[in-house]
Amino acid sequence: MPVNLIKSKDDKVLEVEVSGKLKHEDYQRLVPEFERLVQKHGRIRVLFMMTDFHGWDGSALWDDIKFDARHYKDIDRLAMVGDKKWEKGMSLFCRPFTTAKIRYFAQDAIAEARAWIDGQ
Repeated sequence: MPVNLIKSKDDKVLEVEVSGKLKHEDYQRLVPEFERLVQKHGRIRVLFMMTDFHGWDGSALWDDIKFDARHYKDIDRLAMVGDKKWEKGMSLFCRPFTTAKIRYFAQDAIAEARAWIDGQ
């Protein structure tokens, strides 16, 4: 499954593991959980971990654009973890589409990413 949602000890953090190519069905799983946490807490933090990630298919890309527009102010911090140069570039590209503080971390810095997402 390309998307794995991980329950964190702090319900204000949503950990998302992605691999392969995201599809429309993946957003049908991700968006309700994200919106549930936002409704419960207001702004939340997201740890977005990319492993062997190949981007989005056409419908998922459209889902992502709609998600970004709807949830522009709902993310406090976004930690992006990956291992490809284009994934690091994605962390810069998405800045105009959110008010979140965004940081990119290499795969081997996952502990640092979790500490940053927790505000430490």
